[in-house]
Amino acid sequence: MKRTMVSFIAALTLGGALLVAPAVANADSGISDCPAGDYSNSDGNCVPDPQAGGGSPPAGATAQCRDGDWSFSQHHKGTCSGHGGVADWLN
Repeated sequence: MKRTMVSFIAALTLGGALLVAPAVANADSGISDCPAGDYSNSDGNCVPDPQAGGGSPPAGATAQCRDGDWSFSQHHKGTCSGHGGVADWLN
C-alpha cells in the first residue's frame, strides 16, 4: 500500500510574473495511511513495527535486532535503528 501525501503548491506574483514552487512531499509530516502497528517506510510502503523478540521469527521478519526485537524492514539502511542495530539478517 502506498502512502498518500498531501502536498501544497505555493504561488507568488513578482513583478507581474507568477512563480510557482513545486509541491514537495514531507516524509516527516506525520501523515500516514498505514494501519495501527505499521509504519510507512522510505518507499511509502506500510511495514509492520518491530515485534518483541523471543522464540522463532514471526512470519515476514527480515532481521533480528540486537535488543532481540524482530524487524520487517524492506531495506538494510536504517533497519533496527533505535534497537541497537542488526544482530542477524534472516534473508
